[in-house]
Amino acid sequence: MGKGKRGLVTAAVTVVCAVTVLAVPGTAFAAPAPPPAPSPSPGVSVPADKDLEAVREKLDELYRAAAVATDAYNAADEKARLQSAQVAKLTRKIAKGQERLDELRARAGAAAAAQYRGGGLPPEAHLMLSDDPQDFLDGADRVRQGQHATNGLLGELTRTQQDLEQYARDADAQLKKLQAGRKAKAKAQQRIEKRIEAAEKLESQLEDEEKERLARLQQQAADRAQSAWLSSGILDEISGKATKQGKEAVAYATAQIGKPYQWGAEGPRTYDCSGLTSQAWLSAGQGIPRTSQAQWKQLERVDIRGMRPGDLIIYFDDASHVGMYVGDGVMVHAPRPGRNVTLAGAGSMPILGVVRPDPDTN
Repeated sequence: MGKGKRGLVTAAVTVVCAVTVLAVPGTAFAAPAPPPAPSPSPGVSVPADKDLEAVREKLDELYRAAAVATDAYNAADEKARLQSAQVAKLTRKIAKGQERLDELRARAGAAAAAQYRGGGLPPEAHLMLSDDPQDFLDGADRVRQGQHATNGLLGELTRTQQDLEQYARDADAQLKKLQAGRKAKAKAQQRIEKRIEAAEKLESQLEDEEKERLARLQQQAADRAQSAWLSSGILDEISGKATKQGKEAVAYATAQIGKPYQWGAEGPRTYDCSGLTSQAWLSAGQGIPRTSQAQWKQLERVDIRGMRPGDLIIYFDDASHVGMYVGDGVMVHAPRPGRNVTLAGAGSMPILGVVRPDPDTN
């Protein structure tokens, strides 16, 4: 393999174990031994496995970087949705407040016009000019009522004006946040596309035979990680039983097997890793954070030995990938661009920890 093929890659994100066979219940999930590599054709120079291993590591770095950027994109997108909703809510408040202000101003104008038609004298002056004591007493009560109404009108007019000014300030602040969020989202999108483009360019330079061997190397790396995880005896300690909601979430997630990965997607045709897990739990009636990093930060953490089907396994130190545990040492996940939703060994990638969307359910 030439130096040009080895020097294309730069960044960081996920290697995916595209294992598609679910273990028989009660057995550990492990892939079969890899088939022997085909012999090269006479006269054909085949790059050494160590060169392809370097390519595999470079691809892992690129897809890991794309996954981190995808989390940033999803977080910015979620914030933008909330901010847009808040702006819309404030806009409705401003419209209603303006209608109320116009109504109050019309009432105040009518009161001023009535006073003008009365000779410009205030009600108190008219009252003092009355010769009839009863008229004076009746009028005094009306004056008090009129003053109270006038004071109330002026007070409501002032409060409404103040509310409108506050709504306008709030809307302006939300719009600025929305604009900043959209910029962050656009930058994250650029980072995603750049890394995926670099990975695809690197893979496109491989011959078919090299791609097959690369796929075997990727599978072998996943198998080694899964075997090491299982050899610790961890599966003997995991005995948690799925809750009703957990079973529903697992059923949803596994029903998506075979659908393509697409960064930023939440279904129903395509998914990214956290799009799959968040939608699976939403289908079970439990809303959870949108991104894998937010899922790791906000959901209750549980010891891996207490893991049960439906729990989410967070991978890598930066929490850039997530899968859903389905039992027997297996998880379901949306791996990365170019792959489909699939089953894989729960230990086939470095585990950061486990979180539980329904901690209060036994």
